Amino acid sequence: MEFLGTTQLASYCGTKTSCLFPDLAPTSTTKDTYQSYYLPGYRHLSSWRPSLLHKVVSVPPGSNKQFNPTGRPPTVLPALRSALHARYSTRDWHQENMVQLKGSEASRCCAGRLNADSMRLIQDKDQLTYQMQEESRRKLGERISSIDFWRSELTYELECLLKETQALETAKNRLKCAVDEMQGPLKVALECLYHREKRKGIDLVHDDVEKNLMKEVDVFKDCQEILTKIAQKISQHIMRDAQHALEQDLSDKNSAHFIDEKCFNLRNTSDSINFYHGVEKADGSVSVPATWAKFSEHNIRCSQHARANSVKLREDAEVGLESTSEEMWDHFISTNLAFNNRIAEVADAKNKLQAQLAKILQEIFQTEDTILLLERSIKAKEYPLKVAQTRLEGRTRRPNIELCRDAPQFQLVTEVYTIDNTLQTLKQRLKEAHDTLQMLILNKSKLEHEISVKANSFFIDKKCMDMRKVFPSTPRLIGYT
Repeated sequence: MEFLGTTQLASYCGTKTSCLFPDLAPTSTTKDTYQSYYLPGYRHLSSWRPSLLHKVVSVPPGSNKQFNPTGRPPTVLPALRSALHARYSTRDWHQENMVQLKGSEASRCCAGRLNADSMRLIQDKDQLTYQMQEESRRKLGERISSIDFWRSELTYELECLLKETQALETAKNRLKCAVDEMQGPLKVALECLYHREKRKGIDLVHDDVEKNLMKEVDVFKDCQEILTKIAQKISQHIMRDAQHALEQDLSDKNSAHFIDEKCFNLRNTSDSINFYHGVEKADGSVSVPATWAKFSEHNIRCSQHARANSVKLREDAEVGLESTSEEMWDHFISTNLAFNNRIAEVADAKNKLQAQLAKILQEIFQTEDTILLLERSIKAKEYPLKVAQTRLEGRTRRPNIELCRDAPQFQLVTEVYTIDNTLQTLKQRLKEAHDTLQMLILNKSKLEHEISVKANSFFIDKKCMDMRKVFPSTPRLIGYT
């Protein structure tokens, strides 16, 4: 493959037919790239312009003609030389312009959409920022109102607290008596749990009775702890602690009110605003609104106890005694109901197991009869088999041509095979019957074991119910002797 080209001034630039080469059709234009060069005697490329399109041709590989050096001068340029710049077609030029126009239009549309979206984004974010700032200001106002409410409550209670104090000896004695009275039911519940650990096998289950007993023990202990704390509170009632708590809480409320009011009055034009990067990530909160209100409410409640003297504390003690007594009775009744249900379930399961055991025994009896019948049937089939085999053996002694495979021979063979298959079937069925009998005997043993387990569980639960027949009355549980 070579590059061909001539100049306009060359004497051989006309079209001539070569006697050595066939007419070659152009395969491609000089759009392909090649190295530029200078013609001899020319210093610049611009001083030499070809008038013909350079074409790339290929000589057919099957041509046997040899090149004749005589004739017109060769038109093949040197290897280190290029004709001119790469050439493109008009269609390529139009396509490139169209691509540029479409790309420019797409960029313009994209920029337009971006500008419109940016304007909408700016407006949305401005509105969102304004709404968030107003919402924060409203929340601060609500918080200031809450602080004002609790400040007024704390101030009033602190003024009254300094005038009130008195001991509650009678209520404390009732609380002590109630705590001592709860020790008996607690001991019974623990003993029931201990006895129920003696259940066996699958009956050692974490059932509703055990759950209620464990909950009953926890409730009794919690009630004792609650009443003991109330008694200790009455014994250790000191005005100074409540006063200190109220004063500290009121001081904190004043500081918080000052800070929140200052934040409420801040505006975008305030001088004291500044950037504090990362402050939104630091959370030193120690409470939430619910616990915050509960803290002040607790301080006021303690102060009210001290200010109300024996009346208020007796009311709290009375409420504690009544609530614990009611809760204990509720759990006692619930546990007894669970015991009764469990006893009924165990009794029902025991009865079903006994009924099933009776059925198993009946089935064992029937299976043994079946085995006896199968053995007799097998024994009875042996004699016909002996007869058929004896007949076949006797007919084998027939002489010469009399050894014929006749109809009796076929019948006897068929009879032997049939009786033999019958015996095999009966023996297989006998084996299955023996396996079934063993399975029934095993189930019988399991049922007898389960019945004994159920009887043991039934006895234990009945014993626990006998222990729970006695329970302190309500007056004794609330401290009256």
